[in-house]
Amino acid sequence: MFDPGNNNYIMNPSAYKANFEPYGISYFKYPTGRFSDGRRLPDFITEFANLPTIPAFYQALHNHYINHGVNFASAGAGCLDETYREKKKVDGTTREKGSKALLSNAVYLFIIGNNDYLRLYDIPDIPSDSSCLSYTTEHEYMNMVMDSLVTVMMEIYKLAGRKFGIQDLLPLGCLPRFRGLALLKKGPHSDCLDELNSVVKKHNLALSRKFKQLKKELRGFEYSFFSIFDALKELYENPSTHGFKEAKAACCGFGPYRGFGSCGMAEAYELCENVKEHVIFDFYHPTGKAFHHFAQLWWQGNSNVVESQSLKSLLALLFA
Repeated sequence: MFDPGNNNYIMNPSAYKANFEPYGISYFKYPTGRFSDGRRLPDFITEFANLPTIPAFYQALHNHYINHGVNFASAGAGCLDETYREKKKVDGTTREKGSKALLSNAVYLFIIGNNDYLRLYDIPDIPSDSSCLSYTTEHEYMNMVMDSLVTVMMEIYKLAGRKFGIQDLLPLGCLPRFRGLALLKKGPHSDCLDELNSVVKKHNLALSRKFKQLKKELRGFEYSFFSIFDALKELYENPSTHGFKEAKAACCGFGPYRGFGSCGMAEAYELCENVKEHVIFDFYHPTGKAFHHFAQLWWQGNSNVVESQSLKSLLALLFA
């Protein structure tokens, strides 16, 4: 969701890269590695904060600058060790190049976990000995994902990080890929893949509660919680209210809801005529216009989708 092009620099299947057209067509006019037609949520947040665009970690590492921040996001990553493969490398670089003052005078944006649940339904290349298979219940698996996320955040807290922006999980079962799967499995009267949304809702509720608990327990801990689940659900239900015409089908792809195959890497794929009319760009990722909408909600602190405080207020604490 946040990857600005880190996957361009690491060994990864092409399915986890967006360094080809038509990605980037609306804003950059060329593919940057962002899984969208244009900018994504962190790009808009830095614009609202009058900061330079935050570079990809591997780009910053190559150019030796991290003073204005760095983006570690990697498409295909999750909370679990099996999907969070770059964690040790990131930790080492942060300790080496960052000082306590730099780390404490920063806001850490997190969106991670979507792929830990996607892999249960859709990601085919999971090793057969993956440790997640030893957890037989939904509750155990969810706790494993949550514990992994909190462990990473606590490591940052121990390094002097105090301010966190956290985004919950998307309504995964309503993304084009899973609408298509629901259609194929359950027939024309189906809409979303409800069983996937059910576990996502439980995760999001547990995540919200966890952050409220951390706020009480950790000295100096501040956060802003953004529910992209509720924000995207609103666009699905009332697209025209927010300037969209198509909320269910992707702009790029093929098959039901254009939710299958690759956007741009297949011999045959469809591309919509006007991407600004669409909420979703490919089988999984929102359009730049939708990301701008989400960024505004989080920045301003819309009470329907933001908990604790707005992202604008959180950043203001850096200068208080």
